[in-house]
Amino acid sequence: MAPPAVATFGGDVDEHALTAKNTNKIATRVRMAALNRPADKASVSVSPYRGFMFSDDNGVAEVVGVRVLVVEDERLLADAIAEGLRQEAIAVDVTYDGDQALQRIAVNAYDVVVLDRDLPAVSGDEICRRMVQDGRDTRVLMLTASTTVDDRVDGLALGADDYLGKPFAFAELVARVRALARRSRPAAPPRLVRSGLRVDPGRREVLRDGHPVFLSLKEFAVLEELMRADGAVVSAETLLERVWDENIDPFTNVVRVTVMTLRRKLGQPPLIGTVRGVGYELR
Repeated sequence: MAPPAVATFGGDVDEHALTAKNTNKIATRVRMAALNRPADKASVSVSPYRGFMFSDDNGVAEVVGVRVLVVEDERLLADAIAEGLRQEAIAVDVTYDGDQALQRIAVNAYDVVVLDRDLPAVSGDEICRRMVQDGRDTRVLMLTASTTVDDRVDGLALGADDYLGKPFAFAELVARVRALARRSRPAAPPRLVRSGLRVDPGRREVLRDGHPVFLSLKEFAVLEELMRADGAVVSAETLLERVWDENIDPFTNVVRVTVMTLRRKLGQPPLIGTVRGVGYELR
């Protein structure tokens, strides 16, 4: 049986390399490609839940706040894609079959579903069809080993928003996911400004009263969600759903700790208020 198609990360990755023995090597290449740094120049956490400091040459934090579901029955490929997206500060859930995918889509608000078309049992086509029937705003990036024009037309006709053939360049997958995520939300101003804060998602920049503020990935994500709320209270549950993925412990205090650190970094006077029993607001 032919080996599964795999993503390429900068250079080609031998399809035969996608084995349990070499999974760690591939995952490392995914992480390094996502960070766009050579493997001997950076050290990154493999944890998908803990924010880590990653800045470019100008000390600007990475953009976060996108939630993705990866549906792919080739487990090593699915896990490699998820690992790479997490290193791009994207919250990712993974499932390996169509039934579980439908269950997760029913209960979680995803920006994008990266969907293998050739799933056993419930196919990617059927999942896409049901999502369209339910009127969901979630965008669908369909993956398939078949890249003929007819196949692309059929996939888009089912309601997919974009189509990517295997093997693919990981950078292209990330770019397409981010583009689809922007389309899944109401249009927002290019720069978010409130209470002396200026958040520029495009340039990955946070300023308070003209002074740069350097944030971790999760801190940036929480701040962006509060800025987009425009003064409305945002619950801890909403922040947990938007910034972290489904594997996070729902009883964790990670939101409270992240908000506490964010308050400290933003300085005085405090900008983030706590509405007891409800959530957080940006004053």
